[in-house]
Amino acid sequence: MTPMIAPQTVRVPRIIRGWHVLAAFVTAFGIVIAVNLTLAVQAVRTFPGLEVDNSYVTSQTFDGDRDAQLSLRWDVAATLQGHDLSLRILQDGQSIAPVIEEAIFGRATSVARDQTPAFTFDGTALRAVVDGGPGNWNLRLRARSADGIVFQQRIVVRVLS
Repeated sequence: MTPMIAPQTVRVPRIIRGWHVLAAFVTAFGIVIAVNLTLAVQAVRTFPGLEVDNSYVTSQTFDGDRDAQLSLRWDVAATLQGHDLSLRILQDGQSIAPVIEEAIFGRATSVARDQTPAFTFDGTALRAVVDGGPGNWNLRLRARSADGIVFQQRIVVRVLS
């Protein structure tokens, strides 16, 4: 009895044709373009905007404004605990309550949740109730001292747990 030999299958190599290469390139570049468009749209949509309307005009008085602001010797810090925003402004170690001309509390990267806090002075700090939470928050402050000097600063708000 002769042993049976199993028939062997012959593998035919797959041929890469031109349309295969075209499909691979279109798919790869399509993914890259889609990701780039998504990121660009998100960047523009969440951009908080310009700091100043005309940077050249602002630069003409920058040094004088900065020197006047530094002459106030204010130490400014802001903290957020729950919904309580606390703004401490110290001048020579004493808590002060300057006139707040403008205060905007919001995220660093988006203006969608910006709020205008209504500060009240409690003897040690200016306090306001805001809708905050964990994460990175900024307080864009414009205040005026008793002698009329304008103080402008973007303050990174520390979130206390």
